[in-house]
Amino acid sequence: MKRRQLLQASAALPVALASTGLLAQDKWGQGQGYPIGLQGGLNRDPAYRVGNYSGGFERIFPHHIIKAMPRTTSVFNDKPISVAYRWGFFERTPDEYLRSWPITGLLIARGDNILFERYQYDRIANMRLTSWSMAKSVTSLLLGICLDMKLIDSYDDPADKYVPSLKGTLHGSTSLRNLSNMSSGANVLHDRDNPVIYPAAFLSKTASIATTVAGWNRKREEPGTLYNYNELCPLTLGMVIRQVSGKSMSAFAEEVLWQPMGAEADATWTTDSELNEFNCIGFAARLRDWARLGRLVAQRGSSAGHQVVSEAWIHECTHWGDRDHQCRHGVAGPGFGYKAHMWHAKPDGSRLYFNGHHAQRVLIDMPTQTVLVQTAVDHTGAWQKELFELFEAATRI
Repeated sequence: MKRRQLLQASAALPVALASTGLLAQDKWGQGQGYPIGLQGGLNRDPAYRVGNYSGGFERIFPHHIIKAMPRTTSVFNDKPISVAYRWGFFERTPDEYLRSWPITGLLIARGDNILFERYQYDRIANMRLTSWSMAKSVTSLLLGICLDMKLIDSYDDPADKYVPSLKGTLHGSTSLRNLSNMSSGANVLHDRDNPVIYPAAFLSKTASIATTVAGWNRKREEPGTLYNYNELCPLTLGMVIRQVSGKSMSAFAEEVLWQPMGAEADATWTTDSELNEFNCIGFAARLRDWARLGRLVAQRGSSAGHQVVSEAWIHECTHWGDRDHQCRHGVAGPGFGYKAHMWHAKPDGSRLYFNGHHAQRVLIDMPTQTVLVQTAVDHTGAWQKELFELFEAATRI
């Protein structure tokens, strides 16, 4: 190795070691057996994240089970392929990327083939791994199915057309389009107001999504004007989905999404005290089933020849019209776009992703049907830039 490369490698080593916890005195709880609990709050104590994010939350919070079919109809084939990508002056592999960051699971698939699958921190393939806000993209698929089934007349209908209890409220008067585009016009800020929303709608013994949504009537601008990421928009859509389907979101998902898609194992969804899904987060599934959801989008709503979600809805999720300008790529924010609870890395809608707190991702490349799933326990550092480089290389194999 040349001297300059040696110096660069040496400089990068402390960062990698700190990221994996080797210099952080067992930051991620290995010495404690990856404990579960709410010490320090929902996600503040790093030592509890690995355990909580891989089944622990199911032992802490009420939840619904979304059952898979006894025998899956959509099986992945294991076909490992070498992947290499450029990162700075170096060529790196997925294994090297995995070891550099606090990632619990990493999977790359194309079509029916698994190209790469690894786990860290003693996590294994049959564990359900939580999603955080990737659950919003699951909500999007369920909303699309409601439209496909004519349970909802129009994407531009107001929420209170289907949820009478929201009559006279800000979120009730907002269209389903603007809710799914995070453009309700409500005076709500994600970081500022989550310490209020989470206890009121999820964490307390009397938590109620319906009461929290109906009571949040502070308006900042007209709906459809600005992209403003928050939890109240998807929670309102969850109320609509439950009302029009006549079921819990979990029971509806089991019937119209999870089993038709060919999921290999049960999933879970955490709820408020009234057993309504806190659907802005809380969906947990195996990595391969997260990959199936990504593949479903990549295949324009089809799984094993069965149209689970309409092509029309996938087209809606990947295109911006006159009523979606505020969330276009580069308008919603620098370098990204947003549409119907799907994030976009490219302005043409061909590279979209599910996005969750602490580095949960499902990346989808529409042209090649390549899908990458990552679950993790922290989002500190430049991991996302490196992840996008890795994914770009995977699409070119």
